[in-house]
Amino acid sequence: MKQSYYKKLIQYTRRGTILALCSLSLAVQTNAQENKTLKANFGLIYPLSTNGTHAPLDTNDLSVHLLAGVSSVERGSAFAGLSNIVRNEAKGALFAGFSNHVGKEASGALFAGFLNTYRSAKGPQLAGFANLAQADVNGVQFAGFLNATGGNMNGVQFAGFANVTRSLNGSQFAGFANVANNTSASQFAGFINVAKDVNGSQFAGFINVAKKVKGVQVAGFINVAETSDSPIGIINIIKNGEKSIAATIDETQTSMLTFRSGGKNLYGIIGAGYNFKNEDEVYAFEVGLGAHFFQSRHFRLNMELTQSTLESFKEGEYFKSTLRLLPAVKVAPWIELFGGPSINFVSTNTAEGLALHPESDDLVIHTWKNRRSDFRQSLHIGYQAGLQFIF
Repeated sequence: MKQSYYKKLIQYTRRGTILALCSLSLAVQTNAQENKTLKANFGLIYPLSTNGTHAPLDTNDLSVHLLAGVSSVERGSAFAGLSNIVRNEAKGALFAGFSNHVGKEASGALFAGFLNTYRSAKGPQLAGFANLAQADVNGVQFAGFLNATGGNMNGVQFAGFANVTRSLNGSQFAGFANVANNTSASQFAGFINVAKDVNGSQFAGFINVAKKVKGVQVAGFINVAETSDSPIGIINIIKNGEKSIAATIDETQTSMLTFRSGGKNLYGIIGAGYNFKNEDEVYAFEVGLGAHFFQSRHFRLNMELTQSTLESFKEGEYFKSTLRLLPAVKVAPWIELFGGPSINFVSTNTAEGLALHPESDDLVIHTWKNRRSDFRQSLHIGYQAGLQFIF
């Protein structure tokens, strides 16, 4: 009785399975006849796939190829060991060991071991080497080397080497360079940022270049712009800013010839000079940043933070960190006199440096001796006075 029951159950199951497969086959055939599309494509490489030579004309919901696949439109996901090639739109996620290529818009996500190319994109694009877009991109780009967009970029770009776009509504992060005509956020680069109008800020390890900057420019060495009120760099070439050559002297009889350059609020300092207090030849070098306060037609207060060194090109070191307040008076539109107090921290192990700040000096606030080396540190009060020619 039980055996008969199981036999009938097996027969019914077989019949049901056959009926379901026949129904699925009929549905696929009917759909293929009516819509001229296939929902799935499996294969090795074009044309060795289930869609055969018709694959470039087909729309798929799923594509899986051991090497490379070709299709007209991808509505779902596509996987390929090497490359996915979509002649028109891709509305899902594409995964490829080497590259993805989309002829029109990629509105899902692109993941490639080496390269993604497409006309436009909505969604993230990740590539081991480069993402290349002909038109607009709305999303995020991550590339080991380069992101390049021929249109507008609405999102964020991350590249190991460079990001390039026409207009940016977001931020750029690159190991070497960022390039954009207009940007509404910030650029961060290991070496250089280049932009036309920046409604944000620029941060670069070496140089920033822009036309109009509404935020700050921060560079390890140089900032260049037509308008930038708050550049932070050693040299700032601002067309609508201020540049000057100054001659100064401080409490140690160190005379400097310095170049000051910047915008309305901030400026950079670089200079070289000579110390006249030592009998030996001792040269001086200085870099720093400054800020303008309480500006009027004839008066302003400058605050400067500098790092200087004295060098006799013999053994030993001398470093001085200085914070100074310098009231300044313009005696003419192009001549300014300034002078004021400073507080200085000195670290030295040279005889010349120790002689400049003896412990008995009334200006010395405190001294420290390093037990592990022959360096001595001291904190002392000083001053600086000077004359600068503005141009």
